[in-house]
Amino acid sequence: MSRAVPFHAVPREGVDPSAGGGLHRNAARVHRALTELGVRGEVRELAGSARTAADAARTLGVDVGAIASSLVFLHDGSPLLIVTSGSHRVDPALVEELLGGRLDMADAATVRAATGQPIGGVGPVGHPAPLRTLVDVALGAFDVVWAAAGTPHAVFPTSYAELVRITAGTPAIVGR
Repeated sequence: MSRAVPFHAVPREGVDPSAGGGLHRNAARVHRALTELGVRGEVRELAGSARTAADAARTLGVDVGAIASSLVFLHDGSPLLIVTSGSHRVDPALVEELLGGRLDMADAATVRAATGQPIGGVGPVGHPAPLRTLVDVALGAFDVVWAAAGTPHAVFPTSYAELVRITAGTPAIVGR
């Protein structure tokens, strides 16, 4: 089971919150979304990169499989968010078999338009509008999973069940 962690935003290292500093605007947007969704966990802006699952796992000192990578695809032309375990890649053929239709990787402009966030920092929430979402069942093997929080340097802890809830996602096998 997941441990409950008090929710608070942790500002960037070296930033004095009393001087108007704090979280990057994208991380702050994710923080607000998490608060509204009743999530208990903290947004952390890291000194090291969390741009890739391997980077995030190394920076956090966790198994790469516990990293929830949020990837945007186009399913028959519409954005589809797939939150997958960092221990494997999304298998487009498997997702096409599950959903029918065609699956293509979204380009950087499409990702930014759909999420308001850059590739390498896409969080599962905090988007301009809700996205249809699949959540990799492989993340269920971990008590705590870490997801990006709007930038390549911001993350937050959550559980698999909470991730499914906050994204209104569909649990699915998305990789092999």
